[in-house]
Amino acid sequence: MNMSLTAELSAIRDEIKGYARDYGLDFYETIFEMLEFDELNEVASYGGFPTRYPHWRHGMEYEEFSKSYSYGLSKIYEMVINNDPCYAYLMRCNNLVDQKLVMAHVYGHCDFFKNNLWFSKTNRKMMDEMANHATRIRRYAEKFGEDEVESFVDVCLCIENLIDPHSQFIDKPEEAAKAEAEPEEEEALDAKLRLKSEKEYMDEFINPRAVIEKQRQQEEEKAKSKSRRFPENPERDILQFLIECAPLQKWQQDILAIVREESYYFAPQAQTKIMNEGWASYWHSKMMTTRILSDAEVIDYADHHSGTMFTQPGRINPYKLGIELFRDIEERWNKGKFGKEYEECDDYETKRHWDKQLGLGRQKIFEVRKLYNDVMFIDAFLTPEFCREHKMFVYEYNERNNLYEISDREFKVIKQKLLFMLTNWGQPFIYVVESNYKNRGELYLRHRHEGIDLKLDEARDTLKNLYAVWTRPVHLETVVDETKTLLSLEGEEYKETELD
Repeated sequence: MNMSLTAELSAIRDEIKGYARDYGLDFYETIFEMLEFDELNEVASYGGFPTRYPHWRHGMEYEEFSKSYSYGLSKIYEMVINNDPCYAYLMRCNNLVDQKLVMAHVYGHCDFFKNNLWFSKTNRKMMDEMANHATRIRRYAEKFGEDEVESFVDVCLCIENLIDPHSQFIDKPEEAAKAEAEPEEEEALDAKLRLKSEKEYMDEFINPRAVIEKQRQQEEEKAKSKSRRFPENPERDILQFLIECAPLQKWQQDILAIVREESYYFAPQAQTKIMNEGWASYWHSKMMTTRILSDAEVIDYADHHSGTMFTQPGRINPYKLGIELFRDIEERWNKGKFGKEYEECDDYETKRHWDKQLGLGRQKIFEVRKLYNDVMFIDAFLTPEFCREHKMFVYEYNERNNLYEISDREFKVIKQKLLFMLTNWGQPFIYVVESNYKNRGELYLRHRHEGIDLKLDEARDTLKNLYAVWTRPVHLETVVDETKTLLSLEGEEYKETELD
C-alpha cells in the first residue's frame, strides 16, 4: 500500500503551504497520506487514527461509513489529526480540485490546533499514545478474556463524557501549601496538648517534641474526619473520581484512565467545532479563490464549496455558521463597527453604512482564533444584524399540526438557544457530591438543572453503568416536572423518589 503523494500533489502541497504561511498561518509539520476509500473509512471509524483498541463500536462505524459511501449518501473529503506532526488524509479517487481544497482546508485546521487556547493542553503525541492504548487493552483481553474486557470498555465508553474540560486550565495548589496550617491554629493546638510544668527546664522532658507532634497530627485528623465529606466539594470529573475511589482491579483502572485520557483529547474539538470548521473554511475559500484555482477549476470548486456550506432548514452547519461569523468579524473590525459609539447609534441607515476604514479585521480574527471557544464565540460576536442577514430563527414542534414550525425570530431567543446547545456540548452537568451516602458506601450525584429535564431513559442507563463501576447503589438528584427527584439504582432495581 503506497500512501505517499504523487509528484504532482507534492508540488501542489508545497505551493499551498507557502500560501498559508504568507497569510500568517502557523502550523506544525503536516504529513499528507493518500488512502483508498475503504482505508479512509477504516481510519475514520477509529476517530482519525490508524490504530485504536479493538471494540465493536469501531466496526459499526466502519460499516456506516462504507454504506453511506456506497449508496452515495456521504463522502469523506478531509480528515486531519491534532498531533505534532499533524497527519492528514486524502482520498485517492478525488479529483485534483478536491485535493487542492482539502489541503488548503487542512492547513487552516492545523493552524487552529496549534494556536487555539483550548487545544493548548492536549497531547501532541496522541498518534503514539493511541497505539500504546491499543497494545495495553489487547494484552488485557489476552489475559482476562475478550468478552470481559470488551464489556468493561462498553461501560467506560457509556460514561466517557463525565469529565470536566475546564479542569486542565485550573492551577492546583502545591501539596505543601495544602498541608500548611495557620500558625495561630498550630500554636493553640500545641498549647492544648502540652503538659504543664512550673519549671521551664523540665518542659523538654515531660513534653517530647515527637510525642507532641504525633498527638497534634492525630487531633487534626480527628477534627477533619468529623467535618469532612468525601469529596469535600462537588466533583465534576467523575471519571477521575472513579479511577481513584471505585473498587476496581488494576487493569480496570487502566482502561478507565485510557478512556478518560482520550475523552480529554477529543474535548476541545467538541468545544470549538463551529470555530475550527469556520476557520479552516475561511482559509480554504481565501486561498482557493485568490491564489490556487485556475479559471477552468472555478466551477468544480464552487460546486463542492456550496455543497459543504449548504444548511438544511432547522439545522446548524458549523462550516457555514463559522465562516460567515469570521467574515462578519473581519468586516466589522475593518469598518469600525464595534465599540460604544457604534453600539449606541440608533439610526439603522447610519449603522448599515458605517465605515471608519480601520483595517483591523485580519488582526481581530487571528485574535479570536487564539482565545475563544464556540460558546464565547457566539456570545461575543453573534449580532442582531447577523441573524437578520442570515435568516436565523428558532423552531419548535407543533403537536396540533404534527409539524416543526418557526416559533421565534427574536435575536435574544436565537442566541440563548444556540448558547444552550453549545454549553457543555448540550449535555447535562453532573457532579459527585457524596461517596458514602447514608454511611453505606453509596454514590450520590447531583444534576445541575438548567431548565430542561434529563431524559430519564438515558439517566437510567448512566446510573446502570456507574453502578457497574462503583458496585454499590448509585443515586442521582435532579428535577423532574419541576419536582426535586432522586433517581436510584441498586442492581436491577430502579426507583424515583420525590425529595422535600
